[in-house]
Amino acid sequence: MAETRMLTVIVYDIARNRVRAKVADVLEARMVRVQDSVFEAHLTRGESAALFAQVRRLVEPGDLLRLYAIPHAGRARCRTHGGAPIAEDGGALIL
Repeated sequence: MAETRMLTVIVYDIARNRVRAKVADVLEARMVRVQDSVFEAHLTRGESAALFAQVRRLVEPGDLLRLYAIPHAGRARCRTHGGAPIAEDGGALIL
């Protein structure tokens, strides 16, 4: 049985430009950037855990990194205004 994908949001506040650029590169390879430090994708629990662990190894003391997993029922309550739309199930959004 396939693992359920949830809308996953990763956000960060990283002080150093070099570290911030590395983190952004890793996240952009798998997620849609919706703001400077906010990324979205539909990921399984395993995919999100692996990606978070990969990015966590890059950040330094004092940097902030957060992951939010929004189940399908909660997605109906999400809203946007401007910018990229919320990532759709089943694939990446190409802008």
